[in-house]
Amino acid sequence: MNNNQMIDVRDLVRIIFKRFWIIIVISAIFAGSSAVISKFLLDKVYESSATIYVVGKQSDSQNSIMYNDLMAGQQLVKDYRELIKQRLITEQVIDELNMHKELTPSSLASKISVSLKNETRILEIKVQDVNPERSAKLANKVTEVFSKRAVDIMRVENVKIIDQAVIPLNPVKPKVTMNIAIAFFIGLMLSIGLIFLLEFLDNTMKTPEDVQKHLGLPVIGNIPITSKE
Repeated sequence: MNNNQMIDVRDLVRIIFKRFWIIIVISAIFAGSSAVISKFLLDKVYESSATIYVVGKQSDSQNSIMYNDLMAGQQLVKDYRELIKQRLITEQVIDELNMHKELTPSSLASKISVSLKNETRILEIKVQDVNPERSAKLANKVTEVFSKRAVDIMRVENVKIIDQAVIPLNPVKPKVTMNIAIAFFIGLMLSIGLIFLLEFLDNTMKTPEDVQKHLGLPVIGNIPITSKE
């Protein structure tokens, strides 16, 4: 690394530390605002989950092998995810729980997620809601309705409920620590950008070194600032 590069790096560090208070203030404001918004303004979201085991129909030879392959693959999850979110399921769930004033089929579908546990035939159905009791109630009812409908609609022998959903104690959203960290990082980047912008707009010369650097003129002497006394 040559001397010019060393000087440039030192200048960058000097510019940042000259206005380091800007970084502290802006980063603190962003992090503090994120903490307040996350803790007091954003709704807490709870998640309940239930698990089911899908038993496939037994068939002969290659058809059975192909079906078992499908059961073990991600295609199964896509099929079930789409089925669970269809109006056929969501409307029945809302009807049986008498939640017509609280939910619509589309809003209920947006709360549901389906995943395959460890590449097995065990499906995990999750429901998120701002009310922990309602999230558990919805998860159990969705699982119950789907278990009955899947036997009729899809090529399965049976759907067994393994674990029912329980009322969650802690919310999964908002993630306060993560939100604060992201806000702090954004504040840090913005404050550094602001420092360099202020430095770019500041064309005053404050030291003899500035005169030599920018004008290329030798400094013959300087006049110290003195008080009236």
